[in-house]
Amino acid sequence: MGLTLEEMGKKVINFFHPGCSVNLGIGMPTIIAELIPKELEIMIHSENGVLGVEGRPKKSEISATLINAGKETITINKKASFFDSSLSFGMIRGGHIDFCVLGGMQVDVQGNLANWMIPGEKITGMGGAMDLANGAKQVIVMMKHRDKLGNSKLVDKCTLPLTAVNVVSVVVTDEGVFCPTGKSWEKINH
Repeated sequence: MGLTLEEMGKKVINFFHPGCSVNLGIGMPTIIAELIPKELEIMIHSENGVLGVEGRPKKSEISATLINAGKETITINKKASFFDSSLSFGMIRGGHIDFCVLGGMQVDVQGNLANWMIPGEKITGMGGAMDLANGAKQVIVMMKHRDKLGNSKLVDKCTLPLTAVNVVSVVVTDEGVFCPTGKSWEKINH
């Protein structure tokens, strides 16, 4: 039996250090905001201009104006701040985000990431993924290990259009934690 979404999120959190800044991509990575122990004092960044995201609100706390980059309603901590997109992307491109956790469609042994389109299918857009993948100090991918046909999404060479080249250091899937070595995949205990 594979790892649950919560177990995968906890494996990602094990890479974080106290006080670090983290950007969580849309989809699976957003569960991480709800799992981070408060004592780590991690500041979650959202590229739409929020630093200090905490997680999903209770029904009584929902504000339609308080959303993350995936347009999901969020809560914030007491140290949160808001800013415009130019400052937000300045933080990303300036290397001020310690970790970025993105979803993925394919990752290859060179650390190349494909996570934004499958040719011939509906395209929702790349969002800030290209900036995040190239600007964050460390890129972690969190995804299901296999596609709908049962093929591994950890590949020797990506066949889908790339988001970024040679940026992924760790991939957490429902089958474990893996690092691209440049020639193959190494499964690690973490």
